[in-house]
Amino acid sequence: MEGKLVLSTHKTFAGMAWFIEQIRRAGTPSIIACDKEPGSMPRKLSAIFDVPISYPKTEISVSDKMRAAEPFGIRNPHERDACAAAVKAYNSHANKINQAARIAREMKLQNIDEICSKVMAHYSINEAITGKTANRP
Repeated sequence: MEGKLVLSTHKTFAGMAWFIEQIRRAGTPSIIACDKEPGSMPRKLSAIFDVPISYPKTEISVSDKMRAAEPFGIRNPHERDACAAAVKAYNSHANKINQAARIAREMKLQNIDEICSKVMAHYSINEAITGKTANRP
């Protein structure tokens, strides 16, 4: 929720179980980020973890991917692309995440990450804080 790298890894020919294990080991995801239109694996991960998918409407250039991954010291192309997707997803939600976190802190709430996760899933800040949703299943 703060734009920090939690885990960077890859494996050739990894199956779904490996990805799930790596994600769970790192924590609870708030979003599945892709650097392009998501295929079946990101869609399945999104369903398994019940989180939204984020992907750019236009392709991210290699130079932009390199620039996004540079502060994290990532050089592997697969990890770089994933990092760029995560940075882009975070940046697209950063203002709302920061606003929700600030309001939650002012209210002295303890579940700030949970609130921010809901905001990333397109809940309003009020819905995320109160748990009351308008016209949502």
